[in-house]
Amino acid sequence: MTWDKIVVDVVGLGLIGFIVWFFWLVKAKGVKAALTSGGYQEQMVLVKGGYTPDVIVVEAGKPVRLNFVRQESASCSEMVVFPGFGKSASLPEGETVPVEFLPKEPGEYEFACQMGMFRGKVIVE
Repeated sequence: MTWDKIVVDVVGLGLIGFIVWFFWLVKAKGVKAALTSGGYQEQMVLVKGGYTPDVIVVEAGKPVRLNFVRQESASCSEMVVFPGFGKSASLPEGETVPVEFLPKEPGEYEFACQMGMFRGKVIVE
């Protein structure tokens, strides 16, 4: 094997390692939802190429209100689904849509678009 093939192999393996680390091994810390005077744990979620933030931390036993604002026209982002809470909502472009639920049990609950391409997580502590 020549030195140039060795360099290409090493760089390729390094890139594969980086991709595995970035997409599967890095854990997002999450954003803690703010407690409002009305007793809700509230967080604004931007929908644009995904969800920002995509990990939201809340407390069990207190109502949650996630306000989704969709700033794109992709058909995948037209709806958000919370299977663990039995909730879903249509997200018209440019409008703020609140999704409210009461997390009773600690755990991790995923939310996604109707196609499953945009994903997020609610961590209940």
